Amino acid sequence: MAIPKRTICSLQDIRTNSGKVDLLSEPYRAFMRISALEMEKARRGKERTSAMHRVKQIDARFREIEKEKAFLLEGLGGLKAIKTHTPGNRTPQPAGLNTARSFKLRY
Repeated sequence: MAIPKRTICSLQDIRTNSGKVDLLSEPYRAFMRISALEMEKARRGKERTSAMHRVKQIDARFREIEKEKAFLLEGLGGLKAIKTHTPGNRTPQPAGLNTARSFKLRY
């Protein structure tokens, strides 16, 4: 007859609850965790403030761009003589504008 295999447990294999103490049973650990959370909250607050400041700067730049664009479009409003070339439109183009017919190659 064969001897059945059985794992032999020694003293080292016995599980204990040491090292599994919860935070509330040791008050200093809870206070350390609270202080770490408060420091993270302060850092995130500074990040949020700087991000909001950056967003305000970007919005201000958008407004400046729109003002400059409106100013330039208003200035171009008086130049109604310049038109794009269409097949039915045979009006002469002002000098200096590049059109599709300004450069020809013959083979």
